[in-house]
Amino acid sequence: MTYDVIVVGGGPAGMFAAITAAGQGSRVLLLERNDRLGKKLLITGKGRCNVTNHCSSREVLENTPRNGRFLYSAMESFPPEQICKFLQERGCALKTERGNRVFPVSDRSQSVLDCLKRELTKKKVQIVTERVSEILTDDQGVRGVRAAHGDYFAPCVILATGGVSYPSTGSTGDGYAMAKALGHTVIEPVGSLVPLCAAGRDHADMQGLSLRNVAVKLVDQKGKVLYKDFGELLFTHFGVSGPTALSASAHLKGEGCKLLIDLKPALELQKLQERIIRDLDQYRNRSMENALTDLLPRSMIPVVLRRLNISASLQANSLRKEQRRALAELLKSFPVEITGKRPVEEAIITSGGIKVSEIDPKTMQSKKVPGLFFAGEIIDCDAYTGGFNLQIAWATAYAAGCNVKNRH
Repeated sequence: MTYDVIVVGGGPAGMFAAITAAGQGSRVLLLERNDRLGKKLLITGKGRCNVTNHCSSREVLENTPRNGRFLYSAMESFPPEQICKFLQERGCALKTERGNRVFPVSDRSQSVLDCLKRELTKKKVQIVTERVSEILTDDQGVRGVRAAHGDYFAPCVILATGGVSYPSTGSTGDGYAMAKALGHTVIEPVGSLVPLCAAGRDHADMQGLSLRNVAVKLVDQKGKVLYKDFGELLFTHFGVSGPTALSASAHLKGEGCKLLIDLKPALELQKLQERIIRDLDQYRNRSMENALTDLLPRSMIPVVLRRLNISASLQANSLRKEQRRALAELLKSFPVEITGKRPVEEAIITSGGIKVSEIDPKTMQSKKVPGLFFAGEIIDCDAYTGGFNLQIAWATAYAAGCNVKNRH
């Protein structure tokens, strides 16, 4: 029951840290509280696994709004191209889609998990499904862990237990408690990349409507732009979701924020007004409810007309000039009043975790406890959607896995 390295957590960061450490010649034990590895990995990217983003390490950091600078060394050492090379050389073919998102060709997260599990076997990593409750230390630092069925000993422990999002996958904050018991500061975890709640009933009336190629701005009470994006947005029974809303959630500050949606980003206001005039002329004898079908999705038309106080039965050729202008302006800046985020349990990623100033950014080793390392979502770093958060997991796991050898 004595090893060189013990990795706690069998998610993507934990598996990759174990593979990396074993590749350096360490005898590695991987402890996972679930009955199988990679439970959360299987649901990432809607079950397709957005492995990384096909971009430079600098661009990853630019897409990491929280503590991106901390990741500079780790990301330079293990940029996106490296995880792509690792997976493809081991039989997991990859493809790049819109937004430079990288997925397995199979469109199945299982392909990535199978690749990692094969490598764990090849590197002779011992895997035990057992929940860890405590990290054991002495005057020299780490000496092992206490688990459900006994103690395991090693001079190095890599904590890769994830955050608190999707607790059904095992992410229930175990690692935070263990690190806190050793004197680490835990920044309160909150949801990031989480759907947003909205005021009123308009979103519910448009539930299920997915908008593509829209421009989105998140603004505060004073109208200051906190975040802007381009892509997809989904209306739900509680508010909005989809990639643009999830990324905007990372910038939500206080109350009074609005999401402003440009439904026609390819058209300037004047051009859009001309387009509206043409449509209304073409359907001059129809009701407004039927005259806007070329311009808007069907479920959005009643909402737009209601906001403009225009009767759905009004004949198109009766719409006044100022009403046409108001329609164009609304389509260029359709406001959704945000009331908050959905619960952290529904978040794709956790914002918060182990304070980065207490971790060596080159090695991921604790500055407080020799032999304790961190990898993945447990660290207080989070990024936008697009494969960036998994890339953080791979890079921090690689840094930790490479540097444990200096302890034994």
